[in-house]
Amino acid sequence: MLESKRWSIKNVDGPSPFELAMMVLSLVSVVIVLTITFGKLDAETNKVLLYIDTTICMIFMTKFFHGLFKARNKAFYFRHHWIDFVASIPAIEALRIARIFQILRVIRLIRMSRSLLIPLLRQRKQSTLASLLVAMVLILATASVLILLVESTEPSANIQTAEQAIWWALVTISTVGYGDFYPVSTVGHIIGGLVIISGVSFFGVISGYMASVFVAPDEQERNEAQEAQAAHKAEINTKLEQALERMEQNQQQMIEEIATLRNQLGKRK
Repeated sequence: MLESKRWSIKNVDGPSPFELAMMVLSLVSVVIVLTITFGKLDAETNKVLLYIDTTICMIFMTKFFHGLFKARNKAFYFRHHWIDFVASIPAIEALRIARIFQILRVIRLIRMSRSLLIPLLRQRKQSTLASLLVAMVLILATASVLILLVESTEPSANIQTAEQAIWWALVTISTVGYGDFYPVSTVGHIIGGLVIISGVSFFGVISGYMASVFVAPDEQERNEAQEAQAAHKAEINTKLEQALERMEQNQQQMIEEIATLRNQLGKRK
């Protein structure tokens, strides 16, 4: 019994890249909620954090309904993931703390998994998409909050509201640079430079990912094809073994019938 239990735990699959991404975003969201609740920040900074958390809520809600749509037994899925739906509802502070259960569930999967790196390497496309999603949220959130904190103390700054900070971060990370909002302080220029570098790297990864989608075959598809081929060979071998067993049984039956006929002929003589 102990050996079978160890074997079952050893072979538990690790969390998928998107589950890890949801865990990271859940952790970020919990930190944001705690900051809004207990932090002494100005109204505009709190508004930025609220916008970011609402965006994370929309990501969670999309993930929940995507899983519900793909689930064969939707009642079973909803019964085991209802806490994810409740925790994804925006603008209700008490429900957002429920995301800690999602973090704990993924941590439990990680502890039961044999390896965390191997499943991620096997699912490179999902890992890339999940990493891009987390990076996009983190860069936008960090850049918006920092630029607002830095520029709001400058008298000549034109980034004074949460909406302006988020718009500046989005335009800067995309390297478009409209120039309608820009930092005026030295620290703001440093933050802007880091955001531009992050944006170039970010879209470089996206370009590489899109190239790999059209050029390189998915490793998971290759594994599925190999598994299907192995299953087909195993099925053929099983049918051959069954046919040989039937032939041996028929041969043995024929030998017994021949022996019976000989005995009958011997008795008649």
